[in-house]
Amino acid sequence: MADYTKLAAEVRTKFGKGAARKLRAADKIPAVVYGHGTEPQHISLPGHETMLLVRTANAVVDLDIEGAAQLALVKDVQRDPVRQIIEHIDLVVLRRGEKVTVDVPVVIEGESFAGTIHVQDLNTVSLLVLATDIPEHVVVDVEGLEDGKQIVASELTLPEGAELETDPEALVVQIVTPRGTADDEAADEASAEAGAEAGAEGGSAPVSE
Repeated sequence: MADYTKLAAEVRTKFGKGAARKLRAADKIPAVVYGHGTEPQHISLPGHETMLLVRTANAVVDLDIEGAAQLALVKDVQRDPVRQIIEHIDLVVLRRGEKVTVDVPVVIEGESFAGTIHVQDLNTVSLLVLATDIPEHVVVDVEGLEDGKQIVASELTLPEGAELETDPEALVVQIVTPRGTADDEAADEASAEAGAEAGAEGGSAPVSE
């Protein structure tokens, strides 16, 4: 995993919608850090750096909370449904060496056999991984796969040390031939056969003088 992003956090002592609006106006984001039996810490994070951080799923951040270091996992990002600005972030305390269950994006690579397409049934899979070694994604290679091929969760190539938590029989991706393409091919074959039959019949007819 890449180096953790470091963020300087400040302890919050004022709460409520008014206090949150003032924070966001100052380009800061309200957040809370909790877990491992610790008392929840209400903090504020720098706006721009935090927005860049949460673009990545399961981001791990090395917090500096007014001089105290704390490793944490971004658990939930609450956004305004209209303006899409970040309203609040939940972070979970991490301990080096512990394992956590996270949902990891599934990325499809390659092109399936000519005339077919891939249909992705699962966009993420749940993995049990080291908290300090969370993969960015899991890759599924569909290069050259033919119609009817299905890949289930148990067939995924997982990062070293990762354990699958998703149902092993869950369908991840399948290869299909689009209905329009199959119908067109059948129509073309039928047309070609009809043409051949017509040609044969025409060739046996007598020539008039």
